[in-house]
Amino acid sequence: MIHLFQIQGDDLVYDSESQSLHLLDETARQVLEAYRDAGGCTPGPDDMARLTAKLGPDAAECAAEIDLLIASGDLFAPAEPVTLEQLYPDGTRIKSMCLHLCHDCNLRCRYCFAGTGDFGTGRRTMLDEETGRKAIEFLLETSGGRHNLDIDFFGGEPLLNWPVVESLTDYCEKRSRETGKAIRLTITTNATRLDDAKIAFINEHFKNCVLSIDGRPEVHNRMRPDAGGHGTYDRVARHIRSFVDARGDREYYLRATFTRHNLDFDQDVLHLAGLGSQLSVEPVVAPDGSGYEIRAEDLPAIEQAYERLAQAMLDAEERGEGFNFFHFMVDLSQGPCFYKRLKGCGVGTEYCAVTPEGDIYPCHQFVGIESFKMGNVHDDPIRLDSSVQAQFSHLLVPDKPNCVSCWARTFCSGGCAANAWFSTGHVDGVYEIGCRMERKRLECALWLEARRKLRTTE
Repeated sequence: MIHLFQIQGDDLVYDSESQSLHLLDETARQVLEAYRDAGGCTPGPDDMARLTAKLGPDAAECAAEIDLLIASGDLFAPAEPVTLEQLYPDGTRIKSMCLHLCHDCNLRCRYCFAGTGDFGTGRRTMLDEETGRKAIEFLLETSGGRHNLDIDFFGGEPLLNWPVVESLTDYCEKRSRETGKAIRLTITTNATRLDDAKIAFINEHFKNCVLSIDGRPEVHNRMRPDAGGHGTYDRVARHIRSFVDARGDREYYLRATFTRHNLDFDQDVLHLAGLGSQLSVEPVVAPDGSGYEIRAEDLPAIEQAYERLAQAMLDAEERGEGFNFFHFMVDLSQGPCFYKRLKGCGVGTEYCAVTPEGDIYPCHQFVGIESFKMGNVHDDPIRLDSSVQAQFSHLLVPDKPNCVSCWARTFCSGGCAANAWFSTGHVDGVYEIGCRMERKRLECALWLEARRKLRTTE
């Protein structure tokens, strides 16, 4: 299906099946609208006569070009049926794990889905080395023939359990050598406890590092105070600068959360670009009445912020000061990447979370909800609860009615099951606010791609 949209005065068309993207002039836009209204077919003689009378002889020339693009499969490409076997030819295997190094934190972030670190349990606990090793062995075994495995050291704040970070890192590397599998490590931290020794260790052993900081000092301090209620921006920013300087060209992300208190979050992205070049800013998902939750009436301001950010990124690139924004990174290539785009995170089927007690959940956002517990790494043998996994298995293919008819489905993969559950009470529900933000992010990303391509041909 095609999607016609406008950003910064530019008209564009994107075909969700062929991944083709075109900047349009006014004539092309109006002629394409006629093709769309005709179900992707050449408009009838009466319609073409009206277009010619309105737009002049260019309308016929434009229609001829569109006919060629349709014939080549670039526009109005038919939807390809996608099966589970195509997406997962060797079946589904858990290959990624969010390993909770602790259920404790030295911050008291106001929007924390993890209940300030204890995941609502009222118990602040640390992962011990034995449980961590059993979790790693569980991943190695359950991954079957998968070669590339991913483990994210998570919390709470994992640096509070630094000795176990070091020992489990060594264990992963040892078992990787012994099994021939590649275990790629990521660590997610609030950066408050980073020092030169920890930075050096992370840079040597971790493929990626995610550092949490919410942007401008007043924004960060409002939502991310420490346990004593004090702002943490100065400490976090100082440690992040040291980390980024030492990290070089290796992967990392400065990761922020925006709320309805900072709907001008594009300014926070630009602020973070002064600290590092790899950025991600996510909308908060919070219960109604929290005061900072994203509401439907906030969406126009959010969409404007995304458009401003896209323009600011283009301007920065032209000055030679470009940076990456996670949600504006798209790959329009065909081939196997098409199927990768359709895959989500694999919640409960290819991805899981393990707590300090060894409990296994579909993902980190479901931790602490007993009805979603799938097993425990201390069980012998470990048997995952098939009834829990069954709730997620059908999400492997984005075939929800709303997804099938959505032009963005090849990128969002049906959306986040946890966000759907928290907003609708169903893992296959539709989080409408999230969908609308996702579509706007993709429009901005596509506009950037079109503008970059135009720049290289000028």
